[in-house]
Order: sequence, then structure tokens, then C-alpha cells
Amino acid sequence: MGAELDFSRVPGVLGRIVAERVADYRAADPVLGAARPAARRFEAALRGPDLALIAEVKRASPSQGAIAPLDPAQAARAYEAGGAAAISVLTEPRHFSGDAQALRDVVAGVALPALRKDFVVHPAMLREAADWGASAALLMVSVLHEATGEFLAQAQHLGLDALVEVHDERELDLALETGARIIGVNNRDLTTLHIDLAVSPRLIRRAREKGFEGVLVAESGYRTPADITGVRGLADAVLVGTSLAGSGDLERAARDLMAGV
Repeated sequence: MGAELDFSRVPGVLGRIVAERVADYRAADPVLGAARPAARRFEAALRGPDLALIAEVKRASPSQGAIAPLDPAQAARAYEAGGAAAISVLTEPRHFSGDAQALRDVVAGVALPALRKDFVVHPAMLREAADWGASAALLMVSVLHEATGEFLAQAQHLGLDALVEVHDERELDLALETGARIIGVNNRDLTTLHIDLAVSPRLIRRAREKGFEGVLVAESGYRTPADITGVRGLADAVLVGTSLAGSGDLERAARDLMAGV
């Protein structure tokens, strides 16, 4: 199971965070429990006719440091009022100032589906996501590699949608092989933290050319409506964190970002 996997080949900043999460969950119980029904609320929220916004409750990051001391429930309500289709909630404590309570507060505070955004390395993290009320969990191919399919099956067992995240062609091809229904393309190289907004359009086109009919999400680096131009008509959704969380007016920032989409 996840606790027995070798995560030592994950490089850079990402590798350090992953090593911490592996240590955090080394003694955790991997038992998932009984199967839970699939509601697919997160997937459904992203399948509308227009480009959907996944707005992120993000209080800090390795690249930015402290961003804003957000109250998760208040932030989620502001994003909802600004037109967000779903909420992403960081639960990693050391680098993103996240925790379980942030996710619970968001789930209790809005009707929108919530994504547990963390560095999943153990089945217990998926069980927690379901127990805390999340509709979906993030699975990073850059972390899980060939175990991505195993973790996807575990998420499905728990009734969770999974946002399977990729950054390059090799990771995309692996994600496609798993049968993922939702694939996110991260413009940020998590080993260096460098952002390239050309990554999402390129890999989203590749996914469609290979026959992928699921949901495609463009992630990271979007600050203005112009930034989103490259994925309009290609992606089903964009996931935006830092620029919204640090805006000072979350409702207006969310609405303005998606203006004209």
C-alpha cells in the first residue's frame, strides 16, 4: 500500500514536501473501510457549458510564503458568490498553512463540492478526505508514478472523484492509462516552482488527440483574464489559488478573473 511505496525519486521542493508527508503517515492505518457510493459532484460541477473556476483556499505556499490569513468558510462563500464551481482546500500544514479543519469548514460553509489539495502518499489520506466531506482528492502523477492507478482505485472505492495531476507528456500518458476521469495539467514545475502557461494548452490538446473524453483542468499561474485565453475552448476548468487568495476581495477577484469566459 501507499506507506510501502518508494517516494525517494521525487526531486526538488516537491520531494522535500513529499518526504514530510510520508513521515506524517508512516504509522497510519491503510484500511479504507466499506465502499462508498460515487456522487461525482466535483466532476459534474466542472462539466458545464462554460469554463468552470475551481477557486482555492490557500493561505501560504512555498513559492510565495504567507499569502493571506483566510478564514476558509468565509473565503469559500466569497468564491461561491463570485461564481466558482468548486473549492480547492489546502490541507498540508507546513508549507501551505492548511489543516483538516479548513476542509471541514469549507464543506460545512458552502454547497459547492470541495477538493482536498494535498500530497497524497498513503491510503489514509484518501479515507480522511472522504471522512472530512471532500468530494474529490488530488492525485499527483509526479509523486505516485506507476502507483497512480492504485490510488485512483482507492479514491473510487471511497466514492471520491480524483483530480489526477500531470506536468509533462510522460505523466499525461500514464494518467490516461489509469482510466482517470478528471486530469489536471499543472503549469508549475513543482520541482523548481517555475510556471509556464504554455504547458496546459499543449497537454490538453494532446489528451484530446489521444481520445480523452473526460474533464480537463488547467492549473497554476492564472492572474488575469488574458492569462486564461490560452485554455479557453480547450479546458473544462481552471484551478486558481494565489492570485485570488491574495486579492483582498475574493468575490470580485473570482468574478473579474473569469470575465468574458
